Amino acid sequence: MPCTLARGTRSALPFRFIHTADIHLDSPLKSLALRNAELGRLIGGATRAAFSQIVDLACEEAVDAVLIAGDLYDGAQTSMKTAIFLAHELQRLDDAGIRTFLIRGNHDAASRITNELTLPASVTTFTARAETVTLTPDAPFEVAIHGVSFRQPQAPDSLLDKFKPPVAGAVNIAMLHTSLGGAPGHDPYAPCQPAELDAMGFDYWALGHIHQRSVQGAASKIVMPGIPQGRDIGEAGGKSVSLVTVADDRIITIEERTVALARFERVAVDLAGVEDWSEMVSRIESALRTARAALDCRHLVARLELSGQTPLSWRLRRDADKLAGEAEAIALAIGDTWIDKITNATVSADAEAEPASGDGPPLQELGALIDGEILQSPGYRQAVEALADDITSQLPGEIRDVLGEDTERRAKILDDLAREGARDILARLQAAPESGDA
Repeated sequence: MPCTLARGTRSALPFRFIHTADIHLDSPLKSLALRNAELGRLIGGATRAAFSQIVDLACEEAVDAVLIAGDLYDGAQTSMKTAIFLAHELQRLDDAGIRTFLIRGNHDAASRITNELTLPASVTTFTARAETVTLTPDAPFEVAIHGVSFRQPQAPDSLLDKFKPPVAGAVNIAMLHTSLGGAPGHDPYAPCQPAELDAMGFDYWALGHIHQRSVQGAASKIVMPGIPQGRDIGEAGGKSVSLVTVADDRIITIEERTVALARFERVAVDLAGVEDWSEMVSRIESALRTARAALDCRHLVARLELSGQTPLSWRLRRDADKLAGEAEAIALAIGDTWIDKITNATVSADAEAEPASGDGPPLQELGALIDGEILQSPGYRQAVEALADDITSQLPGEIRDVLGEDTERRAKILDDLAREGARDILARLQAAPESGDA
């Protein structure tokens, strides 16, 4: 829908802007779409919905500008449909007299259409040379916005030396896509340290790249707004943008505003001492309703994490399909609630005891053999690696990291899958419960 705010009708307020980053428009999904097609469609459109919400928020709050600190797109696979959607939303901001400032991050630099899209005149896309745009808002000071874009998808060196000095007398805002100090197992992107940013003399650093929100800095505000819409359980928790106000006295205040359509959450369900199936179902429902009540957006996507010592442990593994059906029925009854996955870390009431069915010793010996010898053997690991290579080679390029983005992460995922699968097989081998145990 169009913005309701007409050009030139904003009241004389301090300078205000929205800072966001890492929108990843139309990002392709990984395992989520394979597990649940309907949920996949919901989350597949959620990045667009979040961006539309950002535009709505900008209009409702009558801001002067929207700053997007990189990774607006998701990479080379960006389609022209994505570009048309983006142009339409940016036109809404233009119609409301709201300026947009963009820098390109590592994903934007890989996009084939980034340089082909015609955007409204109110949109400034900073180049890789670093530029400064000076604004004269309805405030007792000038505002200078500085920005530098990635020229290539990789930026292993710091980009701080590209910035021009702060504009004297102005409120200076700098835009940078950076991994800051970096993280183990991940490539550095325009690396720098918060202390270096503080020393540059800018008032506000509008950062992007890291998907978790953070606000730090001493001499300046150094803000990573995080991703505005999570795309999988790895991006669980609240997601937001920053609504920033620079008051007449130049004091900067930052408000966190939610724009996400859906929120991923790990929902813990303690089944300690639970002895019958109906009580287990009741605990799942209670946990989901509690998580849903605390939500600040429309949809909850829950990963149920079962734990505790319970006689139902083996049965929960053996009847995983029934467990999933129960959870999905509860989610449907609650409304706007989805089950991403169920993980089962429960243990038997006596983990060392033999199952009452009489199948205990053989199954225990088999379990010990799997854990102690098979899963650790070089031959097994080579076979699993070969199978994983074969599977990933047949996937589209953009989702080939579904089994991990580096060797260490991949090995852990494969180990976890193997152990979980072994437990499920052992549970299915156990004899069925007595009739009436349901």
